[in-house]
Amino acid sequence: MELQARYVEASTKPAAQATEGLSLLTGLYLAISPWAVGFYDAPALTVSNLISGLALAVLSLGFGSAYERTHGLSWVAAAIGVWTIVAPWAVSDAPDSVGPVVTNVITGGVACLLGLVTISLARMQRK
Repeated sequence: MELQARYVEASTKPAAQATEGLSLLTGLYLAISPWAVGFYDAPALTVSNLISGLALAVLSLGFGSAYERTHGLSWVAAAIGVWTIVAPWAVSDAPDSVGPVVTNVITGGVACLLGLVTISLARMQRK
C-alpha cells in the first residue's frame, strides 16, 4: 500500500503530469504525421507511424490514469521513440523525401526523451 501511495504521489507532481501530457501529444502527432506532413503514399511507414503513435498515446493515458500499475512499462515509450527514428530506413517502402525522415527523427527523439524522463520519475519514487 505504501508503494502504491508513492506512485500515486509521483503521478500528481507537475513534472510527471507535463511528461504525460507531452507524451500524449507526441503520440497523437506521430499517428497523424503521415497526413500532416504528406507521406501517406508510403503505406508501410504510414501504418508504422499510425500504430506507434496510437500505442504511445494509449501508454501515456495509462501513465496519467494508472501510473502505479503502468510505471513498469515506461521503457516501452523510449522503445517506440527508437523505432520511430529508425522506421524510415527499416520499412520497405520508405519515401526518399526529407520530410518523413526529419519528422520521424524529431518525433522519435522527443518520444525517447519523454520515455527516459518517465523512467527516471519511476526510479526516483522507488528510492
